[in-house]
Amino acid sequence: MAGQASVLEDLSLLSRLDRSLLTIERFLALLSGLAVFSLMVLAVVSVGGRNAFNAPLPGYVDWIEQAMPLIAFMGIAYVQRDGGHIRMDLVVSKLSGRALWFFELLSVTLILLLMMALVWGSWEHFLRAFDFNAPLWSRDSSIDIGIPIWPAKLLAPVAFAVLCLRLMLQIWGYGRALVLGLESPVAVPLIQDVAAQAAAEAEQLEGHDNG
Repeated sequence: MAGQASVLEDLSLLSRLDRSLLTIERFLALLSGLAVFSLMVLAVVSVGGRNAFNAPLPGYVDWIEQAMPLIAFMGIAYVQRDGGHIRMDLVVSKLSGRALWFFELLSVTLILLLMMALVWGSWEHFLRAFDFNAPLWSRDSSIDIGIPIWPAKLLAPVAFAVLCLRLMLQIWGYGRALVLGLESPVAVPLIQDVAAQAAAEAEQLEGHDNG
């Protein structure tokens, strides 16, 4: 599984694009976190209304369904940027240099191909629910209170498209490292060993203490 990773930065075009995309990824991750918090609030309101007034929140399940894409998809590009997704690295962790960059490049390329297919499929799924001529532009709605479903279906291709952009930058980064034989390329997650992780955590704690 993935360990703690760091992403190096410099003044190159690749690094500038990496930081620009990171701004979008952080915003989407923030939306995902707000969606989780909102579901907690809705749960309190629904349970409290049921217990206190015998009147749970109308459409509680509908709102959960609408929030699920926010929670499930909007943070995946941000996590990919930092190398936080779970993966089996029993072999890759033993590699270094060009061999490591080759296998990283290969894996990211395969992920990109999969995600491009998912962008196409999820976009087609969205189009089946969206209609300019229908009420609220929706061909379908939630069962309980009739919330249009197309906004939730639109979130999947948007999140997957941002992930595709992230993967393209990482392909560029790994490919550049492979060709030039770089030891520490920019814009890609560099997995830290145990000692580096401990040093980073100690530095972070020291910063909090000084603050």
